[in-house]
Parts: sequence; structure tokens; C-alpha cells
Amino acid sequence: MNKREGRAAQAEAPAGAEQPRDALLAALGERVRSLRARRGLTRKAVAQAAGVSERHLANLEYGIGNASILVLQQVAGALHCSLAEMVGDVTTSSPEWLLIRELLENRSEADLRRVRVTIGELLGTGAIDPGRGRRIALIGLRGAGKSTLGRMLAEALDLPFIELSREIEKVAGCSVREIHDLYGTNAYRRYERRALEETVQIYGEVVIATPGGIVSDPATFNELLAHCTTVWLQASPEEHMGRVAAQGDLRPMAASKEAMEDLRRILDGRAAFYSKADLRVDTSAKSLQQAFDLLRSSVQAALA
Repeated sequence: MNKREGRAAQAEAPAGAEQPRDALLAALGERVRSLRARRGLTRKAVAQAAGVSERHLANLEYGIGNASILVLQQVAGALHCSLAEMVGDVTTSSPEWLLIRELLENRSEADLRRVRVTIGELLGTGAIDPGRGRRIALIGLRGAGKSTLGRMLAEALDLPFIELSREIEKVAGCSVREIHDLYGTNAYRRYERRALEETVQIYGEVVIATPGGIVSDPATFNELLAHCTTVWLQASPEEHMGRVAAQGDLRPMAASKEAMEDLRRILDGRAAFYSKADLRVDTSAKSLQQAFDLLRSSVQAALA
């Protein structure tokens, strides 16, 4: 969240708190904030892509005022999701969807995972790759240590190391920033999916450092889960921010309260997806060597 967004939030939140908010509008606003956080987009970026003002988007996120269907459709387009997904009611689209939803309602996460895997195998779109054990994919936010620890792990296991962002750039023929600037997020997600598919086809054994937002696209994340043993490198928001700044990247504005709040929201929005990883390694308050030792022992135990 940038300074302008912070001022907008401060201006809108008290007004919204003073006014009784409709439950549906409040829920819709929370859904929009969650989708924006999961995709790692600022309010300014979404507002520009949707062609609405930041104030209008802030009102929508706080459940203040009744946005038109056209505006909701524009915001859904900016968030790269269907309008049905944004309002949280995609499962009313057909009788079969409703029947399936009824079967899945109130099931545990473990039950839902088994259903997801079984459906993938049944439809031939997400069958578990028997060779996934020797493809190790590291997931997590920027600053988790995926590149540094990934190289160390690859060397220790005598495996190739691939940084998926570099493969995306090879596929696109330009930098990641240029992909976003010239072609947009949708194009980036297509290149990301293609780069992952090609990496899986080429390498039977490999360590892969993935971009932090790879969990934002369900199809790509399904592909990753099906073909790789995934490891979530966890850290606190403060450590994520500090590590990125220590690498010389001052864009996150480490001293900015708004930036930290935005980072926390992104982490909260993605945590449920990161938690689908086969393994978790918490690098918080650990030296590089300590984090690597923990990662290596966890991976070796899983491969044994």
C-alpha cells in the first residue's frame, strides 16, 4: 500500500465505521481486498487497470456505497478473475456445480485435498507425477531465501538449479518488468505457466526457485503441486522486508508503515495457498547456515 492509498484508507475507514454497512457490500469489499492482496497488487494499480478512481475502489473495499455492475465487472477484469468469483458465488452457475458444492460443503482441508487430487487424476489434468519427488520447488514471498537457499540445496543434492523468473524471461524474450509493463499481468501468468511446463518436461531432477506470486494462478499452482515436491519457506513480514532491502532493493520502502501493512495483507492472502506445500521450513530468526541445514534435512527426510 503506497502513501496515497494509506491516506485514502485513513479517510474512508472512519466514515465507513460511522455508517451502518450492508452485510453483502461489506463481504464484497473484503473479497476484493483479499483478491487484490493474493495477487500482490496495489490499490492504485487495480484502480488504474479498472479505469476507476482510487477513492471509488477504496469505497468498494470498505463496503461504502453500492458500486454498479459495470464497475464491478471492470474491477474483476483488473483482478483477473470472473465477476462470479469476485462476489464469491461461482458455484451457482449450474445444477451440477450446486450438487458438487453440497457434497464438498463443511469438509475438512484434508478431505478437499483428496478430492482435488482425485478429480485431477480422473480428468487427466492434475494427476500426480510419480517423478515429482526429485523436483524440489521452493515457494514463498520475496525475501524468503528461495534463490540463495535453492542454489545451496541444489549443490548439496547435486541437482541443477533453475530460477523460474529467468526462464519466464527467456520464454518472453524480455524482462519480467517489461512483461508487466508491455503486456500486463495476464500475459505474465501465461509465460509463467509455459516456463514451468517446459522446466518440468526438461528436468526430471531439479531445484526450482519460484516467483512469490505463482500461487495466484490456480492452474499454474496445480501444475506445480502435481509435478514437484513443494517447500514453503516461511518468514515474518519484517524479515521478508528486511532481506529484500538488504539486497539493495529499496522499492518496498522498509521504513513505511503502509508498505508493511500491505506486505502483511499479501502474506495473509497467500498463506492458505502456500500451506498446500508438501513441506514447511520456517527461516525466521535463523542464520543462513541454520536455515539451509533445516531445509536440507527436511528435504532429505522427505526423499528418503
